[in-house]
Amino acid sequence: MELAGKVVVVTGAGSGMGREIALELTRRKAKVALVDFRKETLEETVALVKAIGGTCSAHILDVSDEKAVAALPAQVAKSLGEADALINNAGIIQPFVKVNELSLKDAHHVMNVNFTGPLMLTKAFLPGLLTRPSAHILNVSSMGAYAPVPGQSVYGASKAAIKLFTEGLRSELLSTNVGVTIVFPGAIATNIAANSGMADMAGDASESSFPTTAADVAAKAMVDAIQKNTPRVVIGKDAKTMDFLSRLNPLYAAKLIYKQMASLLK
Repeated sequence: MELAGKVVVVTGAGSGMGREIALELTRRKAKVALVDFRKETLEETVALVKAIGGTCSAHILDVSDEKAVAALPAQVAKSLGEADALINNAGIIQPFVKVNELSLKDAHHVMNVNFTGPLMLTKAFLPGLLTRPSAHILNVSSMGAYAPVPGQSVYGASKAAIKLFTEGLRSELLSTNVGVTIVFPGAIATNIAANSGMADMAGDASESSFPTTAADVAAKAMVDAIQKNTPRVVIGKDAKTMDFLSRLNPLYAAKLIYKQMASLLK
């Protein structure tokens, strides 16, 4: 899918990978609808996009708000034109606690943002995407979808749900003009813990000994995947290693992650 002149919706665009995705799309001459629930950081991304000559619109939105999500396609169309692509990047982690200590409120919040939000956004934009000459949906999952991280069991479950949802969606759309990509980032150098809004955070993946991948590197890989209609992308040495080990020896892989992450548990 050629991106120049296309309208691309990016959730979680206020910081981290979402911001870098927006900037990478701008460099490739796409028009970007920036979506985030934080006004201040969203305005920062708008300024960065405009500083490099980009065209964008800003939409303050909680992706778990059904009515707001349903209204978004019309808002984007009014500001930039009909959407040609949707990138479901927004996501949060859970507090680093075991399932027994995780509140149902926090568990529901993680599932609503990480799974129900992308589901609603996909349903909101898909009818329009099917009318475009070429279109694309990219959903961001996680290494946690296939490699269990202690203290992030519900987060992993939400990302595993996105994995299967996206793969099923791609099968349903094989005969259409809409390409579909699932992305599995490993540890990315972002502020996801601070942005997750969870009470009493016990730690952040950045504190582990896993290597991290720069957000702009991850963003380039994702935008490349849209252009090439790549169905599956694994980002980062850690994600690629665990992808292999989880297939070869799941128990060994789980123990290896436990050794790296157990110190973050209460």
